[in-house]
Amino acid sequence: MKKRKMAWRYRYLYLLMLPGLIYLLINNYLPMAGLVIAFKKVNFRTGIWSSPWCGLENFKYLFATKDAWIITRNTILYNLVFIILGLVVSVALAIFLSEMRSKKMRSLHQGCLLIPYIISYVVVSYLVYAFLGSNGLINKGILQEMGKNSVNWYLESKYWPFILVFVNTWKNAGYASVIYLATILGFDDSVYEAAQLDGVTPWQKIRYITIPLLKPTIITLTMLNVGRIFYSDFGLFYQVPQNSGAILNVTNVLDTYVYRGLLELGDVSMSSAAGLYQAVVGFFVIMAANALVRKISPDDAII
Repeated sequence: MKKRKMAWRYRYLYLLMLPGLIYLLINNYLPMAGLVIAFKKVNFRTGIWSSPWCGLENFKYLFATKDAWIITRNTILYNLVFIILGLVVSVALAIFLSEMRSKKMRSLHQGCLLIPYIISYVVVSYLVYAFLGSNGLINKGILQEMGKNSVNWYLESKYWPFILVFVNTWKNAGYASVIYLATILGFDDSVYEAAQLDGVTPWQKIRYITIPLLKPTIITLTMLNVGRIFYSDFGLFYQVPQNSGAILNVTNVLDTYVYRGLLELGDVSMSSAAGLYQAVVGFFVIMAANALVRKISPDDAII
């Protein structure tokens, strides 16, 4: 009886929550029925449910080829660099913005930092090509002016780990920095005022006040990124390098590998198997990361 009264009391809040729950159900839970595709040899003539089961045959596509080690290595190492470098750059940008006294200037810089995040990777790929193309800014405007030979960037694989890391950081660090900035602006000013009266330096203020107070936000965002360590940004690894075959050894990751395989084979079951593999591995990785956080700092663990 008491539960019914509570439900009736908060009925309007439940109604406000209903659209979000419906969206969550349709977008996140109903598609989970399609996981059976990963274990079937889909024949669209007979339909998904009538197609024959094939066990783990679809997963062999991900591991049985000579490229399995390369795509796994690229996916994990790139994401580790993205997580670490993105964290350092975004926190530094957030602290820099928080130190600005003018709110107008702070808002202007926030907007400038968010622009790369909202730009499509199609546009980003053309921007990168404008710099790296044979007639691009670097070759025509810099190297030739210095009397040096032009570089065919899209055929030289050794440059692309640095290019991809730079593009990813430029595009995504601004969004994360805004989240950290919102957290910093919510801190109690009296803590900083007391520290200033004690004569602390700006670096000591950042090290002993701002960073420790930011720790819960840093851990939460980092764990979310760790959970997607087996996922890759398709636009970054496919569109930015212009799908150049000469540099596949450093640009080919799990998502692009599956996409190229689907273009050749047209097998939906293999794509589903790859998605399930990424989700399961991501789940165990984030649970392991959460267990580690629980040991080091129990108050900051997600569960």
